[in-house]
Amino acid sequence: MILSTFFDLFKAFLFGIIEGITEWLPISSTGHMILLEEWLKVEESFGSEFWSLFLVVIQLGAILAVVICFWNKLWPFSSKKTKEDKANTWKLWLHVLIACLPAAVIGLIFDDWLDEHLYNFPTVTITLILYGVLFIIIEIFNKKREFKITNLTQMTWKYALIIGVIQLLALIPGTSRSGVTILGAMLLGLNRESSAEFSFFLSIPIMFGASLLKVVKYFADGFEISYTQFSFLGVGCIVAFVVSILAIKFLLKYIKGHDFKPFGIYRIILGVVLLIYIIVS
Repeated sequence: MILSTFFDLFKAFLFGIIEGITEWLPISSTGHMILLEEWLKVEESFGSEFWSLFLVVIQLGAILAVVICFWNKLWPFSSKKTKEDKANTWKLWLHVLIACLPAAVIGLIFDDWLDEHLYNFPTVTITLILYGVLFIIIEIFNKKREFKITNLTQMTWKYALIIGVIQLLALIPGTSRSGVTILGAMLLGLNRESSAEFSFFLSIPIMFGASLLKVVKYFADGFEISYTQFSFLGVGCIVAFVVSILAIKFLLKYIKGHDFKPFGIYRIILGVVLLIYIIVS
């Protein structure tokens, strides 16, 4: 019994590491979580309902990391901010909420359908390769391009809404919410730093809302969480929080002197390996 519990918590630890790294790097967190589940079989141990809950709620740890890392930019009531700074912070939050609307509406309507039909191994494999190719193509296009927006204060609500519509693609697992948001923002003229930051900020209401929805539906359907399941969730969230802070700092430093082509190459290689795995299995 003790050995079994330890092994379950070790699984949660691994999932926390994967969530913390892949949520912010443009390589798809949900995709990697589904792939890891293919070998760790959490769904078999705890049931499909809890696995569906865990897959979303573990993101709460990652959300907290964004809040901690960008607290000064996100908190509009700081006494250290000027009147203009506070106005810009409220404007940023307005744009974040506008960008959240498309995913909130569509995600709420099609949540169950997406879980049933798209959260699987083949879908992740295809989207890893497809968006890996798109990353490379778009970065080649951006090589000699001058970005119009170098600071989020220059954004308009129209840009925010378009980015929100583009983010609908991330409802398909394997796409990468951060990846598709960054690509969409760059195509609109935001530089890499602004695109990445807006992607981080957009994750807060999106992921919190998705987690809250999953929890409400889970209990509304009559399911309960055991002590072991609660511990599994807790370990996953805590590890995801710690690793997310490191991943966010790495990405912000990385994009100052590099593009996203290496992530595209990684996605393609992983997708091809998984495709071979599917064929030979």
